[in-house]
Amino acid sequence: MVAKIGRGRSLFGALSYNMDKVTNNTAAVLAGQKIIESPDGSFTIPQIFNSFQAHLVANRKTEKPVVHISINPDPNDKINESDYKAIAKDYMEKMGYGQQPFIVFRHNDIERSHIHIVTVCVDEEGRKISDAFERRKSMAACRELEEKYTLKSAVEKRQNQTELIFKPVNYNAGDIKSQMAAVIRYLPKYYKYPTLGTYNALLSLFNITVEEVKGQYNGKARQGLVYFALNEKAEKASNPFKASLFGKSAGYNELQLHFNKSMEQLQNSPVRTTLKTTIEKSIQAATGEDDFKARLKSNGINTVLRRTADNRIYGITFIDHQSRSVWNGSQLGKTLSAGVFNDWWNNGIKPKIDLPPSSEKLATNTTHSVTQNKTTENQINPSLSNASNIISEIFGGLLPQTQGEDYEEEAFARQMKKKSKGLRR
Repeated sequence: MVAKIGRGRSLFGALSYNMDKVTNNTAAVLAGQKIIESPDGSFTIPQIFNSFQAHLVANRKTEKPVVHISINPDPNDKINESDYKAIAKDYMEKMGYGQQPFIVFRHNDIERSHIHIVTVCVDEEGRKISDAFERRKSMAACRELEEKYTLKSAVEKRQNQTELIFKPVNYNAGDIKSQMAAVIRYLPKYYKYPTLGTYNALLSLFNITVEEVKGQYNGKARQGLVYFALNEKAEKASNPFKASLFGKSAGYNELQLHFNKSMEQLQNSPVRTTLKTTIEKSIQAATGEDDFKARLKSNGINTVLRRTADNRIYGITFIDHQSRSVWNGSQLGKTLSAGVFNDWWNNGIKPKIDLPPSSEKLATNTTHSVTQNKTTENQINPSLSNASNIISEIFGGLLPQTQGEDYEEEAFARQMKKKSKGLRR
């Protein structure tokens, strides 16, 4: 079980975030302590807000009196409503909020259910409740509650974690946002791609695409990105997701910086020559499109094509998982441009490749190096795509499991921080 604690100034913002989910039937009010409720047992924002007024009016000098806590059990823990109420009460007692008004919401908007608690950190006399060693106290409280309610240990899960995060999105499996985030959040940390097109080629391996959106706001030009999940036909299979839901690194400005940095790193990289030689060797040996792609895939290289409705190839991208770099064919040389492959596979004109003798050894060494780094088939998760298998061999279980995280919640937390910073200026 993991607890996340956020602090802010806006009680209305914290309550609205949770009550909006209640209105949309993705959350429910589970319990309240010292909270005003209607005769029929329902809750409204004004009533909940008024329940905290005495504390907020008495507040002496605490800048961020509002506390927003999320308590997240393991997805495999089956917790009933009664236990959730007891866990919330026990946790608040252990954190020093046992006498405070607080309200508990159960969220069901992502794959795992979890609870949110809204309270204030000032007592009725306006004195701040101590937050000294808060993180340490919270971790200790979680370990005690895991034992008391027979829940899975978050510490043991981190120590034994081997589940892979790079999985293609399955739009039928639900919780699409978390599936997408598990890929989008980590690709910029490990891969170099110099353009939006190469980024999209990499994302396509995981059934994701991104589009640029432009518009005007207050007379100023605005640019942003939206992401979509794709189905097995590479068609959009989800509503658009704003880049902000996946963190700063998924946004327009950060990606532009990543593109520029990748361009500089790839411009004079020795990988370029090695990759070009490997591809040209595959052209020489291949009998057609499928054979060519299979030969490259055996060397840890994916090929992504862009075709028009009448099957003309107008773009080709190569994704080298060993160097973790993404290249358009034209970047590697004229002999590897989209037009060359269109002539080969649509018009039957196979390109003539003349490799210098020294490149034979280079290509052989490249293949040998890739083979040494590959694991045996029975060590690879058979449920993953070929691209994901290659990535899983590179990263193993070193990356954190992100499935089931509430990225909307994290976006809300970032928004609250921004508002707090703005008020300090």
